[in-house]
Amino acid sequence: MNRCALSADRREGHGTTISVLPFDRIAQASVICERSQRLNGEGVLPDLCTFTENREFVSSEPRRTATADRPSFVHDGIAFGCDYNPEQWDVDTWHEDVDLMREAGVDLVAINIFGWAQLEPRPGEYEFGALDTIIDLLHSAGIRVNLGTGTSSPPPWLTTAHPEILPTADDGTTRFPGGRQAWCPSSPVFREHALRLVTAVAERYGSHPAVALWHVSNELGCHNSLCYDDDTARAFRRWLEAKYETISALNDAWGTSFWSQRYSDWQEILTPLRTLSSRNPGQVLDFQRFSSDELLDYYRRETEILRQHSDIPVTTNFMVTAHIRNLDYWTWAPDMDIVANDHYLDHRLDAPATELSFAADLTRGLAGGNPWLLMEHSTGAVNWQPHNIAKGTGEMIRNSLTHVARGADGVCFFQWRASLQGSEKFHSALVPHAGTDTELWRDVVELGATLDRLDEVTGTTVVADAAILFSWPSWWAHDGESRPSHSVRYLDQVHAAYRALHELGITVDVVHPDADLSRYSLVVAPGLHLVTDAQAANITDYIAAGGHALVTFFSGIVDENDRVRVGGYPGAFRSALGISVEEFSPMLPGETTALDSGAGASLWTERLRLAGAEAIASYVDEPLPGTPAITRNEHGTGVGWYLATALDPGDYRDLMRTVTAQAGVIATGPESDGSVEVIRRVGSDQSYLFAINHGSADVDIAAHGTDLITGQRAESVITVPSGSVRVIREDARA
Repeated sequence: MNRCALSADRREGHGTTISVLPFDRIAQASVICERSQRLNGEGVLPDLCTFTENREFVSSEPRRTATADRPSFVHDGIAFGCDYNPEQWDVDTWHEDVDLMREAGVDLVAINIFGWAQLEPRPGEYEFGALDTIIDLLHSAGIRVNLGTGTSSPPPWLTTAHPEILPTADDGTTRFPGGRQAWCPSSPVFREHALRLVTAVAERYGSHPAVALWHVSNELGCHNSLCYDDDTARAFRRWLEAKYETISALNDAWGTSFWSQRYSDWQEILTPLRTLSSRNPGQVLDFQRFSSDELLDYYRRETEILRQHSDIPVTTNFMVTAHIRNLDYWTWAPDMDIVANDHYLDHRLDAPATELSFAADLTRGLAGGNPWLLMEHSTGAVNWQPHNIAKGTGEMIRNSLTHVARGADGVCFFQWRASLQGSEKFHSALVPHAGTDTELWRDVVELGATLDRLDEVTGTTVVADAAILFSWPSWWAHDGESRPSHSVRYLDQVHAAYRALHELGITVDVVHPDADLSRYSLVVAPGLHLVTDAQAANITDYIAAGGHALVTFFSGIVDENDRVRVGGYPGAFRSALGISVEEFSPMLPGETTALDSGAGASLWTERLRLAGAEAIASYVDEPLPGTPAITRNEHGTGVGWYLATALDPGDYRDLMRTVTAQAGVIATGPESDGSVEVIRRVGSDQSYLFAINHGSADVDIAAHGTDLITGQRAESVITVPSGSVRVIREDARA
């Protein structure tokens, strides 16, 4: 039988009607088959696969098998890929696109991300023909498929028939369809329909040799992480009862004696809808935890179905980027066969390229130090910021290789071809509206060739001597409604600490407060407002055992229930730091103060007294002249530093230079304003030095080895031209 006609003349499903006509015409399949033959180097369409009676694909290619703990990565080298939305294009464009993918070196393509309305145009009726055809077309070109489950956005027939699935905002109003993710994570009706679709997709494609990765939904929780409807309230109560067991324990955890909020029955508890005044912080904190867990539960439900039908690795795309805070990815990461992330430069930040590096390091931390996949980023401007800035010459390549330098074994983009319609029509893509006779397309082809040259880097890891502690519950509590200053934000504290280390050329791991800290010379805890007793002990024991730690203001203040630790701030760390803070003294926006070290500061001061520590710098200006602002304390065989204010960036770098020198931290690269990055990836018998120059001047980097990109030898120094990247296979050193 004609292979492509087979795609259009498929089979019956299991208890549901399956109508499979690619864009309603079998004739189109014949055209597809005829034109696909040129994708085979010998001019013959390969016998890709046939169907056995039990409807499984049989391929001459050996199937990749999963290990017991974590399946193998999706590619033998650095993957290069994209989201592809063929439903937006005609069949001729499909063939042009596959040709261009081969030209660019694209080898991993995500499809069916928003395919629900096409796959199931009516309840229980599935039309798989078009998806069959595009998967086979990609497979014939040697391109692996990252297959979406298609459940991210429900089709209009579902939201019309079941408006109860729609999300509810904290003011009680419904969020209507017309955008994306118009569903509530706790809706049993949504789950029933979505999981039925997942089952159909898994049954059909679970053994297809093209499928290298399952892509569950898309950016789970980007718009609908917090839902406040009745279904959610019921699920929230179940979650609370499982956690606390008794209503008395919940009342104690939430401090409900305040403002007459004490509960006598589980049914009295609502989601934290908008109130006339500030909401109970304990309730809000637990609702954040519940909401993250509820979406994770949904991810697990999809994953369970996929695993019943294949051993293909399963993941979803995290959103470790500047503005996403509602999911605790530390709890999600163990469920990922491959940790994947979407990252987009945020030009609302002072140092967007530095934030990119931080996000990559945090993603590596979520992956447990293992290689991870950059599932999405952009070739240029996005469409959802107030001002969407295009990338400069070579910036897309530098951004991509920064992710690789920091542990990514795959670089993928949203999306392949720029849309002509819809909300994201002005979002950049690998193939822009202007076509392939463009600087962007030439950069795309260059990136593909560059990644090919870096294949041997695959599987190596990044080694860091310093760590930053990062916690989503601490973020939620730190930025709560009733805090001393709304100008002080958790992520600002984290980014400021990271930026200071980054500009000193120091490679950083971003780790959970429960992590084993013993391998680090320095640990930084910026704004770690909420800590459990175990986390506090982990950090203080690390110091006592000889480690160096820098803790910044508003840290150690509350426990896991947002209950203040009494006896003086910073509560959990007071003894190890040798200080006691009597009172916070935030500053108004625009106010500044000076330290006797010459440093400038703003936003925050504290009435701090020494309790064994020494003052390294004190305020000379109001509001607290003479009060210590930076302290150092010897605790056990280690040192605890404390920063009680928000230093100007250059002054923070100066402080961090002193702290890292005393801790014995060794920089990987030179000091810079963030324009130069040097990172090392290490394997069992080989190491690779990435040198990335974002600046306008050439820089010399100490190196011994061969550049994988240019073939250039470096005997002691290599020059990295402005805007360029070098990846040195380092010589073995005696």
